[in-house]
Amino acid sequence: MTDAKHKEVTVYTTDICPYCTAAKNLLKEKDIAYKEINVTNDDDKREWLREKTGQRTVPQIFFDDEPIGGYSDLSALAQEGLLLQKVLKK
Repeated sequence: MTDAKHKEVTVYTTDICPYCTAAKNLLKEKDIAYKEINVTNDDDKREWLREKTGQRTVPQIFFDDEPIGGYSDLSALAQEGLLLQKVLKK
């Protein structure tokens, strides 16, 4: 799923993060293309994430510029059958 009809999915991760791996695996499983941004050694980007999302944890997942949360939020969307619908551009 990589065409212009879909929102850009961005996953902010760190090197040692099992939930980051789980989120990326779920997106791959659903055939949803994503861009990964590793913030392990990027204090400025981590501070920006805290300001943007109010969260200190990773992964932080965005659909276009909308923060949708972390792995548990992504997983809940998938379990409810809403993930693909949320990724589609309106």
